[in-house]
This record gives sequence, structure tokens and C-alpha cells, in this order.
Amino acid sequence: MTMHPTALRRAAQGHIQTPRLETPFHARLSALSETNDWYSWAGYKAPHSIFDTELEYFAIRSTAALFDISPMVKYRIRGADAERYLNRLTLRNVEKLGVSRVHYTAWCDDHGHVLDDGTLFRLGPEDFRLCCQERHLPWLLDSAAGFAVDIAEETSEIAAVALQGPTSFAVLEAAGFSGIEALKPFQLSTFPHLEGTVTVSRTGFTGDLGYELFVDARQAISLWDRLWAAGAGFGLKAIGYDALNRARVEAGFIVANADFITAEAALRADRERMPDEIGLDWLVDAEKPYFNGRDAIFRAREKNTLKHILVGLEIEGNIPAEGAIVYHRGKKEVGLVTAAIWSPLAKRNIAIATLSRPYGSRVVDDLWVEIYALRELQYQKLMKRTRVVARPFVKLDRRSANPPGRF
Repeated sequence: MTMHPTALRRAAQGHIQTPRLETPFHARLSALSETNDWYSWAGYKAPHSIFDTELEYFAIRSTAALFDISPMVKYRIRGADAERYLNRLTLRNVEKLGVSRVHYTAWCDDHGHVLDDGTLFRLGPEDFRLCCQERHLPWLLDSAAGFAVDIAEETSEIAAVALQGPTSFAVLEAAGFSGIEALKPFQLSTFPHLEGTVTVSRTGFTGDLGYELFVDARQAISLWDRLWAAGAGFGLKAIGYDALNRARVEAGFIVANADFITAEAALRADRERMPDEIGLDWLVDAEKPYFNGRDAIFRAREKNTLKHILVGLEIEGNIPAEGAIVYHRGKKEVGLVTAAIWSPLAKRNIAIATLSRPYGSRVVDDLWVEIYALRELQYQKLMKRTRVVARPFVKLDRRSANPPGRF
């Protein structure tokens, strides 16, 4: 029997065709999805949107939103040398991270180039969870030589969901999380759930009041249902990444391999970035013991060899400048916009951009962006003035209010 050419091609490609995995919450997301708009996140099927991106964004800012963060890569790091190992690996001083606390951090290769950023959770004196965008198990294991630590990826075993927005505290309170009002920003605590427990941290990626919940994957659906039932009276909605992305831009947060290229993903040497080149200089603790990339980072500072800078921009008009080229005096190309939105909350046209120094650092005047706007099947080139502004673009007091408010 002769196979059809298309069938032959499919058979030949079979060894590289891997179906996207479904997260432990997928059954609930799929049932709610009206747009059927999915993408691949770390090999998992994840929603761009659930019903309407605009309304999903306003759920984050006006009521409460549930976002499935299970595909976020999670590593469990335990052992007598766990603190010392993580202090060697990451930029911040882990000795200062108390039990039941979380901090944002990043880690570099030996040349001081950022491999990734993420959050480090201290679950116990010798027990940590590291969450990040990309997979780094070989690097983590190689870096552990000489340390008494056990490192394991637990992405598939631990389900996680972000509950964000002004009524998020009220939802958790209604769901029976007794004592949740005592949880301060960047603190975590464990609460009973059925026969097990759920770890709740007061963290998030929206710049709003919010929490992240971690649970055994086998109890994911029951946790979702518990939150969903409690949130019925507080405007709780399920959301996709597009709405979350708008909120994170307003908060001025960056995304690996979107706003900067990680050292492992970079194909060209000039695409790698040091912490100081992507706004993470404040993470570098000069007083802590030696850490990966330390010499290169401080040598670049001393010799003033840093080549790039990541900045916030405010752009005239109301057309988002996603992917726009940044010019000095409208002629010299000096950078690229990596994320941009019209901010409904700030009522401003905002963007995050990577620029070549001295532009964005010493030279901040006479900057322009080149936007191509599609109008009636024809692109129109627009040159818009822009200025460098501080991040975050939006700062909400309720994010850090203690105790959190009941909205």
C-alpha cells in the first residue's frame, strides 16, 4: 500500500509532534472559555483570553480575577546547604529571607548575564521553592556541586493559581481562609484544604492586591471550586494572559524573553543583558558573600561598560507602540519597545523599552517612536514624541495595605 504524501510527512514528523499538556485547572478553564484562544506556555495549554480581554482586565482592577499559573516552572530546593547554595546562585542575600517570606530575585551566569528572574519562597529553614519562567534544572544541578542540597522540579506536581484584584481578600475570607487578613505583602502561610493544605502567598504579577495559591495537583479542581463559589458575590472572573499582561505593564514588571533575552536563549552575544541593563541593579547585594557573576557585574559598573538600559516610556497619542523602534531626534535608531499599552487606569500611552546607552540614561531628550497604525487596510506611519518616565506607571495603595481592605 502506498501512503499519501501528506500522511508520509505526518509520519516522519511524528517524533517531534508533542501535544500541549493540560494544567490541573484546565477542565474548569475549558468549560468557561468562550473565545477558545489558547497558546503554549512551557509546554502547557494556556488561555490568551477566556471571554473578553477588556472585561478580564477590568476584573483585575475592579473586582477579582483567577489566573492559572500552574505552567510556571517550580523547583524545590532542600537540604543543610540550601540557604548557602541559593545565596551563591542568586543576586539577593538569602540570609535575610525569613521563613514564610518571599522575595523577587534573579540569577546570572559567570559573565554576569541574567539567566532568569523569579520568586524565591522560604518554606522552612532548609526548604525553598524557586519559581521562574524558563527551565534551568541542568544549570541548578551543575551549580550545586559541593553543596548538600536536593533539587527537584515540581512543576507538574504542584498546581498554582493567582487570585488578583481589590476583592481578592474578600474572596479568600469568604472561602474560609481563617487568618488570611494577617498575611502581609511577600509573606506566605499554609491553610487546610480538604485532607491536605494549600500554601498562600501575598504576591502577584499585577501590581494590585493579590495572592498566589499552591496546592497538590490532585486537589486543584476542589481548590478552584472553593474559590469560585466564594467569589460569586465579589465579581470573580477567570482571565487569560492578555489581560494579565496589560496589568503587569502598568505595574512596570518585566517578562523574560519578552522584555529581555535570557543568557541561555540568546543566539547573539550582544543580546545578553546584565542586571543593571534591565532595571534589576537594585537586586544586587554588594555585601553578601560571593555569587555567580559578581565580578563581571561590578567590573562593568567600575569601567562603565554597560551598553543597554531598560526604561519606562510615556508616548503621545493613544495608539500602543508595541514593537516600535525608538529614535533620537527622529533619525538615529536607539532602541526598541518591548511592551506597550494604552493604560485605562493611568489614562496614558505607556511602554517598556530597551535602549542603547547613553540614550535613556544621560540622553533623555528628543526621543521618538515609529508606530505603524492599520487604518482601513492601509498602514500609516506615525512618529510620536516620547519621554522617559519612572516605573511603575500605576501604583495602588491597596496592594500593600495592611490589613487588606474589603472592597
